[in-house]
Amino acid sequence: MNTVLIVDDDPLILDILEEKIQSKLKNIRILKASNYKESIQHILNKDENIEVAVVDLCLPGVKNGIVVDFALKKDIPTFVLTSDDSLETEKTLLEKPIVEYIRKNSDRNLDYAVKGIGRILKNYDTNILIVDDSPLQLKTAVDMIKKMRLNITTAMDGKEAFDIIEKGDKKFSLVLTDYNMPNMDGMELTVKIREIYDKDELGIIVLSINDSPDVPTQFLRMGANDFINKPFTELEVSTRINSNLEILDLFQKTIDMANKDFLTGVFNRRYFFDSGQAIFSKANRKHLSVAVAMFDIDKFKNINDTYGHDIGDIAIKKTTEIINKNIRSSDLMARFGGEEFCILLEDISLEDTKKLFEKIRKSFEDNIVKVKDIEFGFTVSIGICYGVKETLEDMINISDQELYKCKQNGRNQISVHVVE
Repeated sequence: MNTVLIVDDDPLILDILEEKIQSKLKNIRILKASNYKESIQHILNKDENIEVAVVDLCLPGVKNGIVVDFALKKDIPTFVLTSDDSLETEKTLLEKPIVEYIRKNSDRNLDYAVKGIGRILKNYDTNILIVDDSPLQLKTAVDMIKKMRLNITTAMDGKEAFDIIEKGDKKFSLVLTDYNMPNMDGMELTVKIREIYDKDELGIIVLSINDSPDVPTQFLRMGANDFINKPFTELEVSTRINSNLEILDLFQKTIDMANKDFLTGVFNRRYFFDSGQAIFSKANRKHLSVAVAMFDIDKFKNINDTYGHDIGDIAIKKTTEIINKNIRSSDLMARFGGEEFCILLEDISLEDTKKLFEKIRKSFEDNIVKVKDIEFGFTVSIGICYGVKETLEDMINISDQELYKCKQNGRNQISVHVVE
């Protein structure tokens, strides 16, 4: 859960921002302060681990900006709220390493602040690569961007950058590259990246001196997402980065809508077959065993009939939560429909397969779900096919048959079929 600190002496602003943040962002814990003392207590509390602060510039009884400066000193990404629209105040704020300043004179501006908070929180898990052969220009770009809380990797030329992308273990969202560099220039780097990643998978922003009006067009034709002329301002760079990241988020949201189950957020049946086929084919070529497991909530109809479909939905969400806690990130899980789930695991022994699913079965048996004044438990049955059959569908059908055996034999158990 992420923690956001809101500081303002106006209780209405505090309440409005809290409501907007809670309604638009997920898993947020909000701390509120209306004066200097409360603000400092929150910031100094090591247990609260504040990821973002939204701070009023003017608080009663203290020098303007003192809480802003203290938050920045503690390395907290800080948005500044102000009612002062003077050029002098704007100049003073722009000289500080704040994320942005926001005038609190409209509801729209407060919405913009919430959007900015969401972007910073996402940035903690976002990797970008900055490429420039000039140490000075590289440092300048890094200094501009680091307050956005992006995870920054640097490279001194296109070849080094491409090696990092191709051979490293980081998944990058954006590449910011210069044009003229030794070994491999920005144009060639753009072309090579696009051989691997589409524009909706990895964004490319070119930051370069533009000697020819054709250069930006050439970059865009080769697959760059954006072009920024040197010299550039900090505001221009941060705005373009945010804009490109938001576009990538929209692409990802569209992909998720097509590939993920709406209720649980796990993959759907279609995605399972698309991705699972590649995993299965690789194992088949190498004559390696895989495990396919079918899950089903026992007596799920009784949960719906007794407590209602809303509680039934909670049981389904809890199922995905328990399974996810026990499987590896490389394992493929999907909701097949209703209360039924399927998992595909590669690189696992028969013994470990049995241990894993028995552990998962026991986790359900021991779990109690509490919703307001309702407490209930439920178990699952798990049918498993281990080995390699001719097709993935064959293995799913066998695991489904094993699941049926579990139901016939009393539920709350696992059944394993080993392919001969």
